[in-house]
Amino acid sequence: MIECKSVNKIVTTTEGQLQILRDINLKVEDGQTLAIVGASGSGKSTLLSLLAGLDEVSSGEIILNGQPLHALDEEQRALMRGANVGFVFQSFMLVQSLSALENVMLSAQLAGVDDAKGRAEAILEQVGLGHRAKHYPNQLSGGEQQRVAIARAFITRPKILFADEPTGNLDATNGELVEQLLFNLNAESGTTLILVTHDSVLAGKCQRQVIMHAGELTESTSPSEQQRHVG
Repeated sequence: MIECKSVNKIVTTTEGQLQILRDINLKVEDGQTLAIVGASGSGKSTLLSLLAGLDEVSSGEIILNGQPLHALDEEQRALMRGANVGFVFQSFMLVQSLSALENVMLSAQLAGVDDAKGRAEAILEQVGLGHRAKHYPNQLSGGEQQRVAIARAFITRPKILFADEPTGNLDATNGELVEQLLFNLNAESGTTLILVTHDSVLAGKCQRQVIMHAGELTESTSPSEQQRHVG
């Protein structure tokens, strides 16, 4: 389970302090699928980074799998991420000098997974890329790179998967394929899925949606309300 209690994020700019998130309260149950929607610049990606332990809160509490992220230092948060979290970035974030197989293996090796190569080969087959295992990122399409990124995120069998605009750089066909993959892996593994998206169709496939507006979070219950805020 993930829980936020009165989370605030403030950054210092040349013009003074800027409050990006204001008094965020959120609870996500194990195995749930949640979409965070809202306009660009509303704070969605910042919240995702805080929930995943990639950034620190300015004040408030975040509990992830029973552990207080807000009380951990960077090294402790890194260990927590390695044990519990997978993250899929919009820009893929693959290592260009490594093959698809090596990119997926690297995540497993860093997490101390046994038989990293065998596990990587199996999950690349699962995402339909077994035949592309030896190819480098610049030899793969955007959709293929995103599927490698998803395989990399899932190889450690994380309890929670975070995805930041996972279909944002993909065409309609590849976007739909990646959507299916995320939800299939979620269903098969019981992994909690939390994603940020502008895509109303993708958001609508989640069990819950919350709306981020000017750094504040509200629950969305009405389909028409959800549609208005996905943009």
